[in-house]
Amino acid sequence: MRLKKNDTVKIIAGKDKGKIGKIVQVNPETEKVIVQGLNMVSKTIRRKNQQDKGGIMVVEAPIHVSNVALVSKDKTSRVGYKMENGKKVRYAKKTGEVL
Repeated sequence: MRLKKNDTVKIIAGKDKGKIGKIVQVNPETEKVIVQGLNMVSKTIRRKNQQDKGGIMVVEAPIHVSNVALVSKDKTSRVGYKMENGKKVRYAKKTGEVL
């Protein structure tokens, strides 16, 4: 998976199309990411004891990596790898910026 935690991404498909946010969590097994403040869904929470409050909570839902694109210098770009000083580094293909 080419996207990492704390990368800035733009949503390119779905209800939040065009919005930009930062990746909070990455799940490589399911190829999904959670973007901060985007793809919000309502979830019902049960009471666990007498003091807890149940109800409806709004949380971020995972979104597939094919529906997000990396943002580098205000442009969306794909991620590539190259060798630099004997190390493998990620870079934005459109701008050439090392990530």
